[in-house]
Amino acid sequence: MPKPPAVHKQNPLTNDARVLRYLPQVTYIARRIHDRVPSQVPLADLVQAGVVGLLDALKRFDPGRHVQFSSYAAFRIRGAILDSLREMDWSPRDLRRKARLVEETAGRIEQETGRRASEHELATALGMSLATFRHLLAELKGLDLFPLDANPDPSSGNTLANEVPDTRRETAFQSCLRHEVQRQLASAISGLPRKEQQVMALYYYEELTMKDIGSVLGVGESRVSQIHAMALMDLRRRLARPLAAVTRPSEEKS
Repeated sequence: MPKPPAVHKQNPLTNDARVLRYLPQVTYIARRIHDRVPSQVPLADLVQAGVVGLLDALKRFDPGRHVQFSSYAAFRIRGAILDSLREMDWSPRDLRRKARLVEETAGRIEQETGRRASEHELATALGMSLATFRHLLAELKGLDLFPLDANPDPSSGNTLANEVPDTRRETAFQSCLRHEVQRQLASAISGLPRKEQQVMALYYYEELTMKDIGSVLGVGESRVSQIHAMALMDLRRRLARPLAAVTRPSEEKS
């Protein structure tokens, strides 16, 4: 009588070992996101959510898609952390109202003076002390965290982090759009003050945390956060101008 084929049981420690292997990646992504949310959000909660995302990545990963697991896991980890932040509802409407007020005030001062508004000018125009204004900047960090990761179909329960784009196939339109966005962004960044340019480069290009950037620049982590918030606010206004110039003619015709 032939022997039944041997059954190869999956090693129960395999996933545990991979979780331990990629835990530093979870911590790193959690720290990067934590840099952009209010300080009252516990880092440990973000790490915990990231681990859930990692476990989900281990469960859903399909080698047949020819995507590296580390890249796929990064999307799932980030998506899980962002989902957890949405559930926290840490960004109240009043905070977004204040963000719009700061941006509008900065734009008005720039129109009146022909140059970028300083922190002192913004604080004065808003009726705040410089310390209060800088505290507000720290609270405003992270308000732009979600739009780029928004759920394309809330009823589906999925986020954009569930999808890994195939960058090997880029259409002519996508290539043109990418180069134009890069050009506009580079131009906008070049108009920032030197210290803000340094913070943007160290955070987005060198991928340092706010704490590490503070060590490089010789300032505190909270000050780096304030500089980063000012830079983002200025970039939003600068990048909005080309869009307004393109949409205005069609609006006038209508």
